[in-house]
Amino acid sequence: MIYSLEGTAPEFPFPHPALAETDPDGLLAVGGDLSPRRLLNAYRSGIFPWYNPGQPLLWWSPDPRTLLFPERLHCSRSLRKSLRRQAFEATIDREFKTVMRACAETPRPGQEGTWIDEAMLTAYTHLHRIGHAHSIEIRLDGELVGGLYGIALGRVFFGESMFSRHSDASKAALVFLCGRLRHWGYRLIDCQVRTEHLIRMGAEEQPRPRFLSMLRRWLHERPEPEWCPQTPPTRVLPFPT
Repeated sequence: MIYSLEGTAPEFPFPHPALAETDPDGLLAVGGDLSPRRLLNAYRSGIFPWYNPGQPLLWWSPDPRTLLFPERLHCSRSLRKSLRRQAFEATIDREFKTVMRACAETPRPGQEGTWIDEAMLTAYTHLHRIGHAHSIEIRLDGELVGGLYGIALGRVFFGESMFSRHSDASKAALVFLCGRLRHWGYRLIDCQVRTEHLIRMGAEEQPRPRFLSMLRRWLHERPEPEWCPQTPPTRVLPFPT
């Protein structure tokens, strides 16, 4: 059964994610809006929005869930060599909207178009302004060549999308993100759904109930320090494992 959120207030509770078991891909609900309150309510519940152009707003909670623990990031020997050879520099929250647009414009194998439309762009830019959405920017010789963005709540980072315009640039963004999150005491990155790229970098699939248990434990813990958009450009190097 797919639940309808039409006509509900943004603070209206989502159906329990376990009810998404009726759909093999984890589709739980349809409708509603992308207001900050509803979006944050969704992420705290283990749910995220995704829809194709022309579709209504769809809400998902797949099982299994693809997760990455920052301290378990796998940095292959070839990637380590690449990061040492190429002078990638990373910044935080300097160009959030630009990163989102780049993610929307990046072609992806087996996917036509993008789910990052103007409504999504507006909604997540709003979340960025109020301190919940963040971006990592990767530059090479001053040019923006890669990055990622997502939502930070408690000690959990909910990854949304990444892009690359240069070999290993998106991997550099993930390496930098994991290093910072590990340093700040974050416990988990929610990668949502499986990709071979993420699995190769250490992500793993976990049953939905375990993921929800992690959320209950870590969403109420506050990491330190806070995200700081004034971070100067930092050379991206593989951190020790």
